[in-house]
Amino acid sequence: MEKKRHVLSIQSHVVSGYVGNKCATFPLQLLGFEVDAINSVQFSNHTGYKIVKGEVLNDVHLSQLAEGIAANDLDHYSHLLTGYVGSASFLKRIAQLVPILKQKNPNLIYVCDPVMGDNGKLYVPDELVDIYKNEIVPLADILTPNQFELGLLVDQKITSLNDVKEAILKLHGKGPKTVVVSSTEIDNKLEALVSNSTDKCVIKIEIPKIPTNYTGSGDLFAALFLAHSHYEAELKTALEKTINSLHSVLLKTYEYRQGFNNDTVQKAKTKELRLIQSKYVIENPPDILKAQYL
Repeated sequence: MEKKRHVLSIQSHVVSGYVGNKCATFPLQLLGFEVDAINSVQFSNHTGYKIVKGEVLNDVHLSQLAEGIAANDLDHYSHLLTGYVGSASFLKRIAQLVPILKQKNPNLIYVCDPVMGDNGKLYVPDELVDIYKNEIVPLADILTPNQFELGLLVDQKITSLNDVKEAILKLHGKGPKTVVVSSTEIDNKLEALVSNSTDKCVIKIEIPKIPTNYTGSGDLFAALFLAHSHYEAELKTALEKTINSLHSVLLKTYEYRQGFNNDTVQKAKTKELRLIQSKYVIENPPDILKAQYL
């Protein structure tokens, strides 16, 4: 049974705070998954702070770790989850690693969060965009871009719901069976959408807005959706549980921040996700926000 719920998570690491592997590991463990983590970058904190120290890892680092795991026959995973990557060589090495892991377990599900940017801003090297489009997307089983990343992957500006649906269909044609757009803001509505290539129907859920942005919310979304899509037979239910837990975590984080004076406390620190304090809603998603078929 353990082998059926074992994730290899490859994404960023921060010493302090919650993004990347620090954001994905705890929720996945709460939901019954063993998690092995490989770091793509190692930073003191996320880039929302005024000072960031650390290093961006490359393909050599990833190769050494992957080879060590394989040499001990430890590379039997039910899922591969990838998020933020800071170097082109590292991302290309992930593309080589996917078929190796699938050879060990042909049923492995690759969940790819193509972290490239948000709100019209790219925050990875430009060369990573083409690697995602041409080498990574065709390997993914589940893809979780945000609205900006969706547009980058299909070379199309996403400004309407029809644009979203067209872009999802294009991505299905490139390989991914499931495409989940973690957030879109169209016509002043915040929504998430999911589609499966088999039936090609699109499911959407509206998300109440919280008047601020949180680093790590996309990382949490990908981890939660990995878990709930594993347990739930219907994508609609998986999306509802993902969004209800995520929104509850963000609300708790927002409420916590209200008790601080931003003149005396680092604003970035007060916006760190309240993951530990949200243990209950991660394990028991509220049944409040409902999805619907388009």
